[in-house]
Amino acid sequence: MRLEENVPLAPLTTIGIGGPARFFFRATTVDEVREAMAWARHRACAVFVLGGGSNLLISDDGFDGMVVHVDLRGVTLESQHEHVMVKVAAGEEWDSFVARAVKSGWAGIECLSGIPGSTGATPIQNVGAYGQEVSETIARVEAYDRETDRVVWFTNEECRFGYRSSLFKNVERERYIILSVTYRLLRGGRAAVRYPELQRYIQEHAISDDDLPAVRGAVIAIRRRKGMVLDPADPDTKSDGSFFMNPVISPAQYEEFARHAADAPHFPSGSDVKLSAAWLIEHAGFQKGYTHGGVGLSTKHTLAVVNRGSGTAAEVVGLVKMIQERVREKFGVEIHPEPNFIGM
Repeated sequence: MRLEENVPLAPLTTIGIGGPARFFFRATTVDEVREAMAWARHRACAVFVLGGGSNLLISDDGFDGMVVHVDLRGVTLESQHEHVMVKVAAGEEWDSFVARAVKSGWAGIECLSGIPGSTGATPIQNVGAYGQEVSETIARVEAYDRETDRVVWFTNEECRFGYRSSLFKNVERERYIILSVTYRLLRGGRAAVRYPELQRYIQEHAISDDDLPAVRGAVIAIRRRKGMVLDPADPDTKSDGSFFMNPVISPAQYEEFARHAADAPHFPSGSDVKLSAAWLIEHAGFQKGYTHGGVGLSTKHTLAVVNRGSGTAAEVVGLVKMIQERVREKFGVEIHPEPNFIGM
Protein backbone atom coordinates (compact mmCIF):
# COMPACT_ATOMS: atom_id res chain seq x y z
CA MET A 1 0.00 0.00 0.00
CA ARG A 2 1.08 3.56 -0.78
CA LEU A 3 0.40 4.57 2.81
CA GLU A 4 1.41 8.05 4.01
CA GLU A 5 1.54 9.34 7.57
CA ASN A 6 0.68 12.68 9.18
CA VAL A 7 -0.74 14.17 5.98
CA PRO A 8 -2.26 17.69 6.37
CA LEU A 9 -5.97 17.59 5.53
CA ALA A 10 -6.78 21.32 5.43
CA PRO A 11 -5.47 21.71 1.83
CA LEU A 12 -7.81 18.90 0.76
CA THR A 13 -10.92 20.78 1.92
CA THR A 14 -12.68 23.77 0.40
CA ILE A 15 -12.82 25.60 3.76
CA GLY A 16 -9.09 25.05 4.37
CA ILE A 17 -9.42 23.90 7.98
CA GLY A 18 -8.31 20.71 9.72
CA GLY A 19 -5.35 18.94 11.28
CA PRO A 20 -3.44 15.95 9.85
CA ALA A 21 -4.45 12.37 9.15
CA ARG A 22 -2.50 9.78 11.14
CA PHE A 23 -2.56 7.56 8.04
CA PHE A 24 -3.56 8.52 4.50
CA PHE A 25 -4.22 6.36 1.45
CA ARG A 26 -5.39 7.33 -2.03
CA ALA A 27 -7.48 4.56 -3.57
CA THR A 28 -7.74 4.58 -7.37
CA THR A 29 -9.41 1.17 -7.85
CA VAL A 30 -12.07 -0.91 -6.11
CA ASP A 31 -9.38 -3.43 -5.12
CA GLU A 32 -7.41 -0.66 -3.44
CA VAL A 33 -10.51 0.37 -1.47
CA ARG A 34 -10.80 -3.24 -0.29
CA GLU A 35 -7.09 -3.34 0.54
CA ALA A 36 -7.34 -0.16 2.62
CA MET A 37 -10.34 -1.48 4.55
CA ALA A 38 -8.59 -4.78 5.24
CA TRP A 39 -5.52 -2.92 6.53
CA ALA A 40 -7.68 -0.81 8.84
CA ARG A 41 -9.71 -3.77 10.12
CA HIS A 42 -6.57 -5.75 10.94
CA ARG A 43 -5.31 -2.86 13.07
CA ALA A 44 -8.68 -1.82 14.52
CA CYS A 45 -8.04 1.58 12.95
CA ALA A 46 -10.81 4.16 12.52
CA VAL A 47 -11.52 5.10 8.89
CA PHE A 48 -12.75 8.30 7.31
CA VAL A 49 -13.58 8.32 3.59
CA LEU A 50 -12.63 11.57 1.86
CA GLY A 51 -14.04 12.71 -1.47
CA GLY A 52 -13.80 16.25 -2.80
CA GLY A 53 -13.52 17.84 0.65
CA SER A 54 -16.37 20.26 0.01
CA ASN A 55 -18.87 19.36 2.67
CA LEU A 56 -16.95 18.68 5.85
CA LEU A 57 -15.31 20.28 8.84
CA ILE A 58 -12.24 18.46 10.17
CA SER A 59 -11.08 18.85 13.76
CA ASP A 60 -8.05 21.02 14.46
CA ASP A 61 -6.45 17.88 15.89
CA GLY A 62 -7.01 16.06 12.61
CA PHE A 63 -8.11 12.44 12.32
CA ASP A 64 -6.45 9.79 14.47
CA GLY A 65 -6.98 6.94 12.05
CA MET A 66 -6.84 6.24 8.32
CA VAL A 67 -8.20 8.69 5.77
CA VAL A 68 -9.03 6.93 2.51
CA HIS A 69 -9.21 9.35 -0.39
CA VAL A 70 -11.50 7.71 -2.97
CA ASP A 71 -10.09 8.74 -6.35
CA LEU A 72 -11.76 6.26 -8.72
CA ARG A 73 -12.05 7.72 -12.23
CA GLY A 74 -14.01 7.13 -15.41
CA VAL A 75 -17.25 8.13 -17.16
CA THR A 76 -19.01 5.35 -19.08
CA LEU A 77 -21.91 5.92 -21.48
CA GLU A 78 -23.96 2.75 -21.01
CA SER A 79 -26.93 3.49 -23.28
CA GLN A 80 -28.39 6.37 -25.19
CA HIS A 81 -31.95 6.32 -26.43
CA GLU A 82 -34.60 8.78 -25.25
CA HIS A 83 -32.78 8.67 -21.94
CA VAL A 84 -29.02 8.44 -21.47
CA MET A 85 -27.57 6.14 -18.83
CA VAL A 86 -24.15 7.33 -17.68
CA LYS A 87 -22.01 5.60 -15.05
CA VAL A 88 -19.65 8.01 -13.27
CA ALA A 89 -16.86 6.88 -10.94
CA ALA A 90 -16.96 8.34 -7.44
CA GLY A 91 -13.75 10.33 -7.76
CA GLU A 92 -14.83 12.30 -10.82
CA GLU A 93 -15.29 16.02 -10.20
CA TRP A 94 -19.01 16.70 -10.06
CA ASP A 95 -19.11 20.01 -11.93
CA SER A 96 -16.96 18.64 -14.75
CA PHE A 97 -19.53 15.90 -15.26
CA VAL A 98 -22.38 18.44 -15.18
CA ALA A 99 -20.56 20.50 -17.82
CA ARG A 100 -20.16 17.38 -20.00
CA ALA A 101 -23.85 16.48 -19.65
CA VAL A 102 -24.96 20.00 -20.54
CA LYS A 103 -22.65 20.15 -23.56
CA SER A 104 -24.03 16.79 -24.73
CA GLY A 105 -27.62 17.97 -24.40
CA TRP A 106 -28.48 15.65 -21.49
CA ALA A 107 -30.99 17.33 -19.20
CA GLY A 108 -31.54 16.60 -15.54
CA ILE A 109 -28.61 18.07 -13.60
CA GLU A 110 -28.07 21.49 -15.21
CA CYS A 111 -29.29 23.39 -12.12
CA LEU A 112 -26.64 21.60 -10.05
CA SER A 113 -23.87 23.45 -11.88
CA GLY A 114 -21.02 25.05 -9.97
CA ILE A 115 -21.25 22.76 -6.94
CA PRO A 116 -17.77 21.68 -5.79
CA GLY A 117 -16.85 18.17 -4.72
CA SER A 118 -16.84 14.66 -6.13
CA THR A 119 -19.60 12.68 -7.81
CA GLY A 120 -19.48 10.00 -5.11
CA ALA A 121 -20.76 12.50 -2.54
CA THR A 122 -23.91 13.40 -4.49
CA PRO A 123 -26.12 10.45 -3.43
CA ILE A 124 -24.98 10.68 0.21
CA GLN A 125 -26.25 14.23 0.65
CA ASN A 126 -28.88 13.99 -2.09
CA VAL A 127 -27.21 17.12 -3.41
CA GLY A 128 -29.66 19.75 -4.55
CA ALA A 129 -29.85 23.38 -5.61
CA TYR A 130 -32.15 25.74 -7.49
CA GLY A 131 -35.09 23.37 -7.54
CA GLN A 132 -33.23 20.22 -8.58
CA GLU A 133 -31.90 17.20 -6.65
CA VAL A 134 -29.73 14.31 -7.82
CA SER A 135 -32.37 11.87 -6.58
CA GLU A 136 -34.42 12.85 -9.66
CA THR A 137 -31.84 11.34 -12.01
CA ILE A 138 -29.89 8.70 -10.05
CA ALA A 139 -30.73 5.26 -11.45
CA ARG A 140 -28.43 3.20 -9.25
CA VAL A 141 -25.49 3.47 -6.88
CA GLU A 142 -22.54 1.09 -6.64
CA ALA A 143 -20.99 0.82 -3.18
CA TYR A 144 -18.54 -1.20 -1.14
CA ASP A 145 -20.14 -2.72 1.95
CA ARG A 146 -17.63 -2.46 4.82
CA GLU A 147 -19.54 -5.02 6.89
CA THR A 148 -19.67 -7.81 4.31
CA ASP A 149 -16.59 -6.91 2.20
CA ARG A 150 -18.77 -7.01 -0.93
CA VAL A 151 -19.64 -4.64 -3.76
CA VAL A 152 -23.39 -4.01 -3.79
CA TRP A 153 -25.85 -2.05 -5.96
CA PHE A 154 -28.77 0.12 -4.89
CA THR A 155 -31.75 1.24 -6.94
CA ASN A 156 -33.03 4.78 -6.58
CA GLU A 157 -35.78 3.62 -4.23
CA GLU A 158 -33.35 1.64 -2.08
CA CYS A 159 -31.27 4.80 -1.54
CA ARG A 160 -34.15 6.24 0.54
CA PHE A 161 -33.61 9.79 -0.63
CA GLY A 162 -35.04 12.71 1.30
CA TYR A 163 -34.23 16.39 1.67
CA ARG A 164 -30.41 16.43 1.93
CA SER A 165 -30.54 12.86 3.19
CA SER A 166 -30.23 9.24 2.09
CA LEU A 167 -29.67 5.71 3.34
CA PHE A 168 -25.93 6.41 3.19
CA LYS A 169 -26.10 9.52 5.34
CA ASN A 170 -28.69 8.61 7.94
CA VAL A 171 -29.73 4.95 8.18
CA GLU A 172 -26.43 3.22 7.37
CA ARG A 173 -23.97 6.01 8.05
CA GLU A 174 -20.33 4.95 7.43
CA ARG A 175 -21.27 1.43 6.32
CA TYR A 176 -20.97 2.01 2.57
CA ILE A 177 -18.27 3.58 0.40
CA ILE A 178 -19.68 4.94 -2.85
CA LEU A 179 -17.79 3.59 -5.89
CA SER A 180 -19.89 4.89 -8.78
CA VAL A 181 -23.22 6.53 -9.55
CA THR A 182 -25.32 5.89 -12.67
CA TYR A 183 -27.51 8.77 -13.86
CA ARG A 184 -30.56 8.63 -16.14
CA LEU A 185 -30.63 11.88 -18.10
CA LEU A 186 -33.09 13.08 -20.75
CA ARG A 187 -31.53 13.36 -24.18
CA GLY A 188 -32.43 16.69 -25.78
CA GLY A 189 -34.54 17.65 -22.76
CA ARG A 190 -35.39 21.06 -21.39
CA ALA A 191 -33.90 22.53 -18.23
CA ALA A 192 -35.90 22.18 -15.02
CA VAL A 193 -36.35 25.87 -14.23
CA ARG A 194 -38.47 25.79 -11.07
CA TYR A 195 -36.63 27.99 -8.60
CA PRO A 196 -38.03 31.58 -8.48
CA GLU A 197 -34.61 33.28 -8.43
CA LEU A 198 -33.47 31.27 -11.46
CA GLN A 199 -36.77 31.89 -13.24
CA ARG A 200 -36.34 35.64 -12.80
CA TYR A 201 -32.75 35.52 -14.04
CA ILE A 202 -33.52 33.63 -17.26
CA GLN A 203 -36.53 35.86 -17.95
CA GLU A 204 -34.44 39.01 -17.48
CA HIS A 205 -31.75 37.63 -19.81
CA ALA A 206 -34.18 36.11 -22.34
CA ILE A 207 -32.78 32.60 -21.89
CA SER A 208 -34.78 29.66 -23.22
CA ASP A 209 -35.18 26.58 -21.04
CA ASP A 210 -34.09 24.39 -23.97
CA ASP A 211 -30.70 26.14 -23.99
CA LEU A 212 -28.94 24.00 -21.38
CA PRO A 213 -25.55 25.79 -21.63
CA ALA A 214 -27.23 29.17 -21.08
CA VAL A 215 -29.20 27.85 -18.10
CA ARG A 216 -25.99 26.40 -16.66
CA GLY A 217 -24.35 29.80 -17.14
CA ALA A 218 -27.26 31.45 -15.33
CA VAL A 219 -26.95 29.09 -12.35
CA ILE A 220 -23.21 29.71 -12.11
CA ALA A 221 -23.71 33.47 -12.35
CA ILE A 222 -26.22 33.39 -9.48
CA ARG A 223 -23.94 31.17 -7.41
CA ARG A 224 -20.93 33.36 -8.14
CA ARG A 225 -22.58 36.53 -6.86
CA LYS A 226 -23.28 34.64 -3.63
CA GLY A 227 -19.67 33.44 -3.35
CA MET A 228 -20.76 29.85 -4.03
CA VAL A 229 -18.36 29.12 -6.90
CA LEU A 230 -14.79 28.27 -5.92
CA ASP A 231 -12.50 31.15 -6.83
CA PRO A 232 -9.04 31.72 -5.28
CA ALA A 233 -9.50 35.44 -5.87
CA ASP A 234 -12.70 35.54 -3.82
CA PRO A 235 -12.12 34.99 -0.06
CA ASP A 236 -15.84 34.30 0.43
CA THR A 237 -15.47 31.01 -1.44
CA LYS A 238 -13.13 29.53 1.20
CA SER A 239 -16.08 27.76 2.74
CA ASP A 240 -18.25 24.65 2.72
CA GLY A 241 -20.90 26.41 0.67
CA SER A 242 -24.29 26.54 2.37
CA PHE A 243 -23.49 25.52 5.94
CA PHE A 244 -27.07 25.24 7.21
CA MET A 245 -29.96 23.26 5.78
CA ASN A 246 -33.31 24.96 5.33
CA PRO A 247 -35.47 23.69 8.20
CA VAL A 248 -38.62 21.72 7.38
CA ILE A 249 -41.47 22.01 9.90
CA SER A 250 -45.00 20.66 10.21
CA PRO A 251 -48.05 22.80 9.30
CA ALA A 252 -48.88 23.09 13.00
CA GLN A 253 -45.37 24.30 13.78
CA TYR A 254 -45.57 26.76 10.90
CA GLU A 255 -48.84 28.15 12.19
CA GLU A 256 -47.15 28.93 15.50
CA PHE A 257 -44.03 30.29 13.74
CA ALA A 258 -46.09 32.56 11.47
CA ARG A 259 -47.64 34.31 14.47
CA HIS A 260 -44.25 35.89 15.12
CA ALA A 261 -42.81 35.95 11.58
CA ALA A 262 -45.65 36.20 9.09
CA ASP A 263 -43.40 37.80 6.45
CA ALA A 264 -40.78 35.00 6.52
CA PRO A 265 -40.33 33.22 3.17
CA HIS A 266 -41.67 29.68 3.16
CA PHE A 267 -42.18 26.94 0.60
CA PRO A 268 -44.14 23.69 0.41
CA SER A 269 -42.13 20.53 1.12
CA GLY A 270 -44.47 17.61 0.64
CA SER A 271 -47.07 17.98 3.37
CA ASP A 272 -44.69 20.14 5.44
CA VAL A 273 -43.30 23.65 5.18
CA LYS A 274 -39.70 24.61 4.37
CA LEU A 275 -38.29 27.82 5.82
CA SER A 276 -35.31 29.87 4.67
CA ALA A 277 -32.31 29.31 6.93
CA ALA A 278 -30.69 32.44 5.50
CA TRP A 279 -33.69 34.57 6.51
CA LEU A 280 -33.75 33.06 10.00
CA ILE A 281 -30.03 33.71 10.49
CA GLU A 282 -30.22 37.31 9.29
CA HIS A 283 -33.29 38.09 11.38
CA ALA A 284 -31.68 36.51 14.43
CA GLY A 285 -29.05 39.23 14.23
CA PHE A 286 -26.25 37.76 12.09
CA GLN A 287 -25.58 39.89 9.04
CA LYS A 288 -23.42 39.21 6.00
CA GLY A 289 -19.76 39.63 6.88
CA TYR A 290 -20.26 38.84 10.58
CA THR A 291 -16.89 37.89 12.10
CA HIS A 292 -16.03 35.45 14.88
CA GLY A 293 -12.27 35.18 15.39
CA GLY A 294 -10.67 33.83 12.22
CA VAL A 295 -13.98 32.76 10.69
CA GLY A 296 -17.30 34.41 9.90
CA LEU A 297 -20.21 34.64 7.53
CA SER A 298 -19.74 35.39 3.86
CA THR A 299 -20.10 39.04 2.83
CA LYS A 300 -22.43 37.80 0.09
CA HIS A 301 -24.57 35.13 1.76
CA THR A 302 -25.37 34.42 5.42
CA LEU A 303 -25.63 30.66 4.83
CA ALA A 304 -21.90 30.36 4.16
CA VAL A 305 -19.39 30.09 7.01
CA VAL A 306 -16.01 31.18 5.67
CA ASN A 307 -12.41 30.82 6.77
CA ARG A 308 -10.92 34.32 6.89
CA GLY A 309 -7.46 32.81 6.47
CA SER A 310 -6.49 31.74 9.97
CA GLY A 311 -9.74 30.13 11.07
CA THR A 312 -10.00 27.02 13.20
CA ALA A 313 -12.58 24.26 13.49
CA ALA A 314 -13.19 25.29 17.09
CA GLU A 315 -14.11 28.80 15.94
CA VAL A 316 -16.48 27.42 13.30
CA VAL A 317 -18.20 25.23 15.88
CA GLY A 318 -18.48 28.18 18.25
CA LEU A 319 -20.07 30.37 15.58
CA VAL A 320 -22.45 27.61 14.49
CA LYS A 321 -23.66 27.02 18.06
CA MET A 322 -24.12 30.74 18.58
CA ILE A 323 -26.28 31.01 15.45
CA GLN A 324 -28.32 27.93 16.33
CA GLU A 325 -29.02 29.19 19.84
CA ARG A 326 -30.06 32.66 18.65
CA VAL A 327 -32.40 31.25 15.97
CA ARG A 328 -33.91 28.82 18.50
CA GLU A 329 -34.45 31.59 21.07
CA LYS A 330 -36.04 34.03 18.62
CA PHE A 331 -38.08 31.71 16.39
CA GLY A 332 -38.36 28.36 18.18
CA VAL A 333 -36.86 26.66 15.12
CA GLU A 334 -33.88 24.31 14.95
CA ILE A 335 -31.40 24.76 12.10
CA HIS A 336 -28.87 22.04 11.42
CA PRO A 337 -25.45 22.08 9.74
CA GLU A 338 -25.16 20.32 6.39
CA PRO A 339 -21.39 19.47 6.48
CA ASN A 340 -20.04 16.38 8.23
CA PHE A 341 -17.97 17.04 11.37
CA ILE A 342 -14.89 14.80 11.43
CA GLY A 343 -12.69 13.96 14.42
CA MET A 344 -14.83 15.88 16.89
